Amino acid sequence: MIANYIDEIIMFCAGLWATATGFGYLQMPAKDQIAREQWQARFGMALRWIGPLLLVISIALAVVKNNT
Repeated sequence: MIANYIDEIIMFCAGLWATATGFGYLQMPAKDQIAREQWQARFGMALRWIGPLLLVISIALAVVKNNT
């Protein structure tokens, strides 16, 4: 059962990580605060829309796979 949904589970977890990181709930490990802030400024906005998009796609794929 779970083996059928491995792709969706991985995509869902990646979406959770991207969303949490993009909105600042999780911080990337870095040597100093300046490097963290630079990383957040560079990739934060992209992760804010990529994360929820991955969540929606993974749920849609799971629903479609369940109906077939």
